[in-house]
Amino acid sequence: MAEERSHKTTANRIAKKLGTAYNGSGGVDIKSQKATVEVETPGTVENAPGQLRGCRGPVYIAGTNQAAVDKALQVTQGTTIGVMNSEGHILKKSTRKR
Repeated sequence: MAEERSHKTTANRIAKKLGTAYNGSGGVDIKSQKATVEVETPGTVENAPGQLRGCRGPVYIAGTNQAAVDKALQVTQGTTIGVMNSEGHILKKSTRKR
């Protein structure tokens, strides 16, 4: 329950920062003209690269807490996927082109 709340809070915060809305009904969590973002908890980070497969343009995994961010940085090593913290600050820039 707490993980769901932190996921939703983080997703809404980042969506607002990107000028769009959180898509809580399946698919990627946040899709804007600037980036596509999948918000993950420590237990779900490893699923994110698969969820972002096929997305065009910059793609990011946003961690709901520091443990999720650390895990996302490990999972995305050597990939085109970027990483954000729960505030939407980019820690690893996505190198995926439009």
